[in-house]
Amino acid sequence: MARQAEDFEQVARTIVELAAERMGVAVTVTDARGRVVASGAVHVETAPNGSVSPEIVECLHVPFRVGSLEGHVALAEPLGEGISPHWARVLIETLADQAITRMQLPNRQEFKNKFIHDLLRGYMHDQENVLRTGQLLGMDLNLPRAVILINASDYILGADECQSETGEARIPRRAQVVIKGVVNFFHLPNDTICADIGDGEIVVLKASSTHDLEAWTDTEEEHVSSSWTNLTALKRAASALLAKLRHETGGSSISIGIGRYHPEIVGLAHSYQDARAALSLGQLFHGPNQVHCLDGLGIASFVGVSDERTKIDLAMHLLSPLDHEPDLLQTLDVFFECNCSSTCTADRLFIHRNTLSYRLDKIASLTGLDPRNFDLAVQIRLSLVLRALYERPLHILPSLQAGTSGVA
Repeated sequence: MARQAEDFEQVARTIVELAAERMGVAVTVTDARGRVVASGAVHVETAPNGSVSPEIVECLHVPFRVGSLEGHVALAEPLGEGISPHWARVLIETLADQAITRMQLPNRQEFKNKFIHDLLRGYMHDQENVLRTGQLLGMDLNLPRAVILINASDYILGADECQSETGEARIPRRAQVVIKGVVNFFHLPNDTICADIGDGEIVVLKASSTHDLEAWTDTEEEHVSSSWTNLTALKRAASALLAKLRHETGGSSISIGIGRYHPEIVGLAHSYQDARAALSLGQLFHGPNQVHCLDGLGIASFVGVSDERTKIDLAMHLLSPLDHEPDLLQTLDVFFECNCSSTCTADRLFIHRNTLSYRLDKIASLTGLDPRNFDLAVQIRLSLVLRALYERPLHILPSLQAGTSGVA
């Protein structure tokens, strides 16, 4: 019975917190005898026996039950403008259900970690159920979010030189150090959702609208297309976060993979695939202590990623600065047909070599890829081929426009 009383008090306190957070109102929770158990009001008038004043009870009175113990929720201040007693009652009942659900979870943080792990792995497909569960766990999954994947295994799983604590205690504590650093960096309560997904990795579901990334956005940057929008700002934020985490963990080796924003709940799994591929390929080819993203990995992205849709998206993104530059696109086609020979290209285009040099410089400036550099030229060439296949698909490649969903 004592444990049940503790559970009842925990639910009462949670109802008060949720009412303040979700409704912006203060409520009072009483037990079956009318005694105040928890209150968010600044001052609650009570009778000598500890019961709540009749005026508050008359305002709104919603019962709930924890095991065999019954309680009541009462508004401790007038209803807000536009909120009817009926809707206030429905909201209070919902908050009570959420509070009881939270109390019943055997380990809320462990449940949250598993929920996010399964969501990002693509194991959950019922969007309504995902949103509802997220809400019960205090997560707003309606916001547009992109995945930041942090590999902090060197710090989280590393040995304790002083041997002051066992691995069973050390690993979760260090994971929380990293999570706390992430949350403090991004500040806003709904801005960042963090989870420990094991093996020394922390995943961050970062709100990624233009407003959410305003602090890292260059107002002079041109708008980029589709899912690559705001990615530059997200990479700037991740770079600053990486510096902070490495400082707070004593210079431990940490790497970050960035995923693009994809719409809807299923988009989180796609963003995770992007981040996972970028992190794996980036660490392999460029090493640790960096922020990795598919659009910055060169030909490794085209070779290491198996998802055709992702490759096409990447090709379209890399070439998007040339969408309204037909002369430059023609110049590239001829340049590659001439095996990157400037003399041949100039002759075929009937232009002076200085004019060709100007065009190649402009291509490098717009795309960040210089066609006179071998590795960068390969990226451009692959992008041109993929774009051509997408725009004029062959019958033997029917999946290019439909897209697939696996990442190596």
